Amino acid sequence: MAKDDKPRDLMGYDALQQEALRGVVKAALARVAPPRGLPGDHHFYISFRTDADMVSVPEDLLARYPEEMTIVLQNQFWDLKPSDNAFAVTLQFSGQPKTLTIPYSAITRFYDPSVQYLLQFSPPPPTSRPAQLRREETKAAAPRAAEGDGPKIVSLDQFRKK
Repeated sequence: MAKDDKPRDLMGYDALQQEALRGVVKAALARVAPPRGLPGDHHFYISFRTDADMVSVPEDLLARYPEEMTIVLQNQFWDLKPSDNAFAVTLQFSGQPKTLTIPYSAITRFYDPSVQYLLQFSPPPPTSRPAQLRREETKAAAPRAAEGDGPKIVSLDQFRKK
């Protein structure tokens, strides 16, 4: 080995450290899961890759956030369910409840501003489906959803006097 050659890390310490710190996120979510709730002024900003494996996000949100998204767990969140590999939570988007399932491995940032606590993670590799393909699938599904039995949106502009 030459003098300037850096020894290879065959243990994978960076990956071990990332995994251990994701355990902090998992433990924090477990502490605030029902029935406890968030203590004091604590609240969480959690950024994650929407294109990571095993992320489950409704299609309309995936269309708006095809790569990364940040959620806030503060006042209005429901059904927080941390498990061994992921957590699920229901949040409101445009007044509609939506359930997201996020593997801890998809998290890129965890921040509790009440105590200025920040963890940043290396981004996970994207899912086997490229983001462009996921966007095309979302666009293709959008017209079918509009034609379904769901609520119809009518613009009131046509009834306004000009």
